Amino acid sequence: MLRYFIQVIESFSVTALLTAILFAAFITGGHVKREKWFLRICALSCAASLAVAVLKRTTPFINRTIINAWTLSFAALSGITVLVFLFAGAKKNEKSPPEKPAKKKGRVSEALFILDSGPLLAGLLLFYALPSVFLYPAEFLLAGQTVFSADFLFKCIGYAAGIAVVLAGALAVCKAGIDAPAFLLRTVLAAALVVNMLNQLSVLVQFLFARRIIRIIPWLFSVMAAALNHSAVFFYAVIAVSAALPVAVFVKSFAKPALSLNPAEGRKFRAASRRLRRWALSASTVLALAVVSLAVLKPLNRRGVTLSPAEPMTIAGNEIIIPLEQVEDGHLHRFAYMTAEETEVRFIVIKKNEIAFGVGLDACDICGATGYYERKNEVICRLCDVVMNKSTIGFRGGCNPVPLAYALRSGSMIVQIQDLENEQWRFK
Repeated sequence: MLRYFIQVIESFSVTALLTAILFAAFITGGHVKREKWFLRICALSCAASLAVAVLKRTTPFINRTIINAWTLSFAALSGITVLVFLFAGAKKNEKSPPEKPAKKKGRVSEALFILDSGPLLAGLLLFYALPSVFLYPAEFLLAGQTVFSADFLFKCIGYAAGIAVVLAGALAVCKAGIDAPAFLLRTVLAAALVVNMLNQLSVLVQFLFARRIIRIIPWLFSVMAAALNHSAVFFYAVIAVSAALPVAVFVKSFAKPALSLNPAEGRKFRAASRRLRRWALSASTVLALAVVSLAVLKPLNRRGVTLSPAEPMTIAGNEIIIPLEQVEDGHLHRFAYMTAEETEVRFIVIKKNEIAFGVGLDACDICGATGYYERKNEVICRLCDVVMNKSTIGFRGGCNPVPLAYALRSGSMIVQIQDLENEQWRFK
C-alpha cells in the first residue's frame, strides 16, 4: 500500500502542481472566458495518456522511451515559449485590460493563444507523467493472487490515496495562486518551470546516451547520473517554490478591513479572509505531506533493500570463469571484479530460459551503478523500483542492465576482464 502511495506522489506531484499553477496564471491573466481551452487540452491529454498506457500493456507497438523523448522535447520548447510570453503578456495586461479577440482572427489566433498561454505545456506535461501512473494498477496482481486478496486491496487503497492527495494539493495550490499577488504568481511559475526543465534536460541527455545518439563522455555521464540519483532535489525545489503561494495567501488573510466598510461588507471581508486561510493551510499541509512521503516514508518503505554479496568466481589470465551450475537456478547472481585502478565493477547473471542467460553490468545507462536486486522472483532496479522483464536482460533499452559480452565453453561462462576494465568509469 505504502509503495504505490509514494510512487503516485513522486511521479505525479510535480506535474499536478505545475498544471495547477499554470491554470491559476492562465485565468488570472484575463483569460477566464477561455479556461475551457485549458480544461479541454488537459482532458484530451489524460485520455491520450490512458490510451498509451493500455496499448503499452496490451501490444508491443508502443515505445515509451521514444514517446517520452519527443514529449519532453516539445514540452521544453513550449516551456520556453511560456517563459517568454509570461512577463511580456503581464506587462501588456497591466497597460490595458484584455480584449475579446475578433472572430475574424479564427482558429489560427486561437492556436497561437493556446501556445503562448500554457495549456499546451500543461497537456504535454500530463502526457509525459500520466501513462506511468495509469500503468501502476497493472502491477497489483502477482502470480497466484486474486482481486479478493488483502494485498490487492491494500495496493488499490494506497494508489487511490496517492491520487487523492495529489489532486487535493493541486486544487489547493491553484486556489492559493488565484488569490496570490500577480507578480508572485508569475515568479513562482517561472521558477518552477525552470527547475522542471532542468530535470527534463537531464532525462533527455540520458536518452541520447542510451541510444548512442551522442557520444558517451564520462564526465557528462557522471553529471547526468548524479542528476538522476539526486532527482529528489528537483522535486523538493518545485515544492519549495510552490509553497510561496500558500504562505503569501496566509499572510494576506490577516489584512485588516478598511474602516469605511459597513457591517455587511466587514462580515464579507472576514469570511473571505477565513477562506484564504483554509486554502493556504490546505495547500501547505498537502505540500508538507508530499515532502514527508519522499523524505521519510520512501526510505522506510525501502529499508532493508540491500544488494546481495558478490559470489565467488575464478580469474584465469584475462578471463573470468563461472561454472554454469552456479547460475542455472533462475535467480539473480552478482559478481564483482576489482580493476587495476582499484574500482569495483559489478555484473549480474540470471538464467532467462533453457537456452539463454541474461548477463549485464550491475548498472544501466539511465540510473547509473545503483544496482539490481531480486524480489519475489523479479529483478528490480534499486533506484527507480522498475521491474525488469527477464527476457530483455542482456539487451539495451530503458532501465535494463548494460549488456556484457560472454561466451559458454566447457560447461562454464566466460567473461573477458578487458570488457570490465572498459566499463569501470560507470562505477567511479
